[in-house]
Amino acid sequence: MAGSKGPPAELTADEQASLDTVKAEQEGLEQQYEDVDELPEEVDARLGELETALAAFEDRLAIFDRDQIVNAGAFVSVGHDGSLSVERGYVRPEDLEAIRGSHDDEATNDQAEADGGAPATVITIAGQTADEDDEEGDGHSPLPDRLLVELTAHRTLALRNAVANNPQVALTLLLHRLVSDRFHLAGTGCLQTYVQEAHFPAQSADLGTSVSATAIAERQESWKADVPTADGALWDWLVSLDGASRLALLAHCVSFGVNALHEKADRYSSGPSAHAVQQRLDQADRLAQAVGLDMVEAGWRPSVDNYLGRVTKARILDAVREAKGEGQAQLIDHLKKTEMADKAQELLADTCWLPEPLRASSTAAVAATDRAGGETAMVEFGASAEDDQAAMVVPAIAAE
Repeated sequence: MAGSKGPPAELTADEQASLDTVKAEQEGLEQQYEDVDELPEEVDARLGELETALAAFEDRLAIFDRDQIVNAGAFVSVGHDGSLSVERGYVRPEDLEAIRGSHDDEATNDQAEADGGAPATVITIAGQTADEDDEEGDGHSPLPDRLLVELTAHRTLALRNAVANNPQVALTLLLHRLVSDRFHLAGTGCLQTYVQEAHFPAQSADLGTSVSATAIAERQESWKADVPTADGALWDWLVSLDGASRLALLAHCVSFGVNALHEKADRYSSGPSAHAVQQRLDQADRLAQAVGLDMVEAGWRPSVDNYLGRVTKARILDAVREAKGEGQAQLIDHLKKTEMADKAQELLADTCWLPEPLRASSTAAVAATDRAGGETAMVEFGASAEDDQAAMVVPAIAAE
């Protein structure tokens, strides 16, 4: 089965104006954010919409002459996403000679007039274009798409097998793709893998200045200063790194894909199910144990802004009771919530107490208690010097 390619339909004045507007907006956004490491979600989404709009302008119906329409047909199929796919301009082999003969006759009759440059008929066979006499020419026409796919399928399998037997090259390949994505370098390469960064739909005011956020930003800038921007130079640079540096860079890139976020499940939405969210949180617990995560060492402390001022009085008292004992909780249970939260922040400042979502496992609790020195004497808030001897002694609990 062969097909002929006709010229695309011309744009109307309104369509051309719309195309110019879309291009201008795309170029404006790209220039505005060309120096930004991470595009804002709304900007990234808008650029995707603009690319889709431009693709629609490019994917226009072809115009065929009358002889082609009489002899040609179309393939109609359903695409992978369920959309209708129509490929026009295909001709059955038995009708192909009739079309060629028709064009040969026209060329003969109009030879004198055509000396100024009449266009020759172009035939598409298996997705490749060639002159109608190509098979009788020098035999160096482009290979058919189907044959190219079959040949490169063999090469792809051979490459997979070779990479599987060369861990160092596999590591370089993985690093090349992840570094290209993380530092927004051009090209995607032949490795179809990526790390999808998890963005935070809700952020506390202190998140951006936290110990972890600061360390990540500094590490990103440090690597960015050394990473080459050219694709080939990047590969050579990755090969030249020592083993420890390669693993450190891999860990940096992979870390952006960690998602330990709570997410409200809704079986009627396109989001994850309750089971999927629980699986995510369970694996996050295992990961926290594997890296020895301690949120106290990571710099988190309970405050009015990040916890105490945003929960009920009962939870404030539970926090004080866990960390300081029943006596301390009773000393503040009569206060209004605002005052209670302020006093609780003072009481919990030097403890290792964490709210449940920040507790990884019972193993972390034991480690935190050991770090705090086991049982610690706590002086009751507001107690007099004479009452110090009667101060309660309770364990400092960091996690369950």
